[in-house]
Amino acid sequence: MPLTFRDAARADIATILTLSFEGAATPGTVETPEPDNPATLSAFEAIAADPNHRLIVAEEDGLIVGTLQISFIPGLSRNGQWRGQIENVHIRADRRGNGLGGEMMEWAIARCRERGCALVQLTSNKLRTDAHRFYERLGFERSHEGMKLKI
Repeated sequence: MPLTFRDAARADIATILTLSFEGAATPGTVETPEPDNPATLSAFEAIAADPNHRLIVAEEDGLIVGTLQISFIPGLSRNGQWRGQIENVHIRADRRGNGLGGEMMEWAIARCRERGCALVQLTSNKLRTDAHRFYERLGFERSHEGMKLKI
């Protein structure tokens, strides 16, 4: 059955957080999801209100089986071309290995093309080696070293 894609609704937050929590690279590295946390709800509202951000759910026969977020980023480099940043890509554990991730990524890349992005980028936890192989099969290249600073 083909996937359908839509922007997430507030009622989807708990499911999205569950998918993200299940997909954590190592247990205990992500806080237990709190769908009613005021900061979580505020973040959802900010994403929903900004046309440069899309929080997406993928459904199969009405059941959410995946999620991802796309951020459209303007930049001065590359002669002012935009970038598409794809983050928080997760598939239900019982649906992995069935091509759903590839279908989700193809859909997201098409949205980036529609927005005029010249580049699509993503980050992935260094421990998620299966995910790295998946992204490389889709044509992504390891070109930069990502860094984070918790503040």
